[in-house]
Amino acid sequence: MSSTRTGQNVDSQPLPNADARTILRAKTVATRLSIEELEEVESAVKRDGKTLAEWLRATVLREARQRPADPVELILAELSATRSMLLNCFLSTAQAGVEGRQLLPETVLEIRDQADAQKLQKARKMLQEFWAQEGQNGGKS
Repeated sequence: MSSTRTGQNVDSQPLPNADARTILRAKTVATRLSIEELEEVESAVKRDGKTLAEWLRATVLREARQRPADPVELILAELSATRSMLLNCFLSTAQAGVEGRQLLPETVLEIRDQADAQKLQKARKMLQEFWAQEGQNGGKS
């Protein structure tokens, strides 16, 4: 029977799913926690029904992906979301008109939610492509 550093039994923890096992992860991130902090973490892990590694990875990546790295990324994300919302609202309005109906408020909210969900990812992709192109051109536009 194995247990954590705080003495809790971990034999009942589920094994990582097949997707988690197939991804090659070669880097390790370590930190130190007090006994109380570790107990808090282990309680959250147990509550979510994940292994400690899965929970830590998901929590760290969620936090890292939520925040823009700098103000430029934030502004680009908002502009990207605004553009996406505008184009999708135009398209949905036109489709609704062709079908003889009006665009519903719920549809507009769905369009907004979709744009918000994708804005940081799109902004980061645009910045990566921009910097890659800058590197290829030697800084010359």
